[in-house]
Amino acid sequence: MSSLSRFRIPAMALAGASAVALGLLLVPSAQSQIRANPSYQPVGVSASGNGSTAWFHDPSSGRAIACHLASGGGGAIQCQSAKLPQEGP
Repeated sequence: MSSLSRFRIPAMALAGASAVALGLLLVPSAQSQIRANPSYQPVGVSASGNGSTAWFHDPSSGRAIACHLASGGGGAIQCQSAKLPQEGP
């Protein structure tokens, strides 16, 4: 099996798991205030060593999120979010 195909399944699994995790995070809770949920778009996935990473971007807010799954980490997904710099006029 080539190294590319060996990482394809973990990367696809990470992308799917990240989409489910984001879906659960973005489901509106029972609150009386209005919440505007970001609409993250998938940017890409990569795999290297013992982990896989998926990136998402919300163009309306300029925020990006990266989720990492390490195969030796017990299957926990760790995500980091950051606001990207805006282009000047």
